[in-house]
Amino acid sequence: MSGLKRVAAVHDISGIGKCSLTAAIPVISAAGIETAVMPTAVLSTHTGNISGFTYRDLTDDLIPFAKHWKSLNVKFDGIYSGFLGSTKQVDIVCGFIDEFKTENTVVIVDPAMADGGKMYTTFDDEFANEMILLCRKADIIVPNLTEAAFLLGEEYIEPPYSKDYIERIIKKLLEIGPSMVVLTGVCFKDDEIGCAVGCRNKSEIFYKLSEKYPGIYYGTGDLFASALTGAYLGGKSIFESAEIALDFTCGAIKRTFEAGTDTRLGVNFEQGLGEYIKRIGE
Repeated sequence: MSGLKRVAAVHDISGIGKCSLTAAIPVISAAGIETAVMPTAVLSTHTGNISGFTYRDLTDDLIPFAKHWKSLNVKFDGIYSGFLGSTKQVDIVCGFIDEFKTENTVVIVDPAMADGGKMYTTFDDEFANEMILLCRKADIIVPNLTEAAFLLGEEYIEPPYSKDYIERIIKKLLEIGPSMVVLTGVCFKDDEIGCAVGCRNKSEIFYKLSEKYPGIYYGTGDLFASALTGAYLGGKSIFESAEIALDFTCGAIKRTFEAGTDTRLGVNFEQGLGEYIKRIGE
């Protein structure tokens, strides 16, 4: 029986909203991977369309976290970063990767900084430039189409897209440095949504598309990236991992849509964990 793998998840944690660490911990754990958490901030809720939330920045704790882990000789099979609140945090995570990455460590970066054609209100072009440095250290990056545009210094294009456009974007993202790109928010028709996967050593692009439901579903980017991380570290190929992650995420959206619940409070991924575990074990 093989030993338990461990991933360091560097994200904020929101008490309500099912995003960041509140998605990463249960999903990656369900994949049979130990999840060591490095919280970058603590919030009462996520910030999407919710006012009055509390926020405590934990930047000053990140380096002491890393030093303590180093003193314990902790090793990681994966390092997975998501939303980072400042250029200083990005720089710290770059240093963390340099300190802890071995030849067997997979680095997954979700460059969470933009969506819907706009950078998040607290970020600017300087942040995007810093995020490029982090993406260069990654084996896998998981941007949406808006984040891809900012990383590449290109104007955002509204969907639907052409395959030529998607494949050009993936090729340029691979040139940044990662060996694999999983691009989300891909659609060729208004009623579908999905992802595209490109690898530096393969010419073919893998596509996985699903039905698109009306509305905004908060936390689904974190959910997808976490499910991808769990599946990939669980032994699936990057293509299988993307397919599993998309099915898992879209299933959560479907359950939430059918229930008619407040989408600001997160999607119902919990009832899909059993199927997710089954898929990874196949």
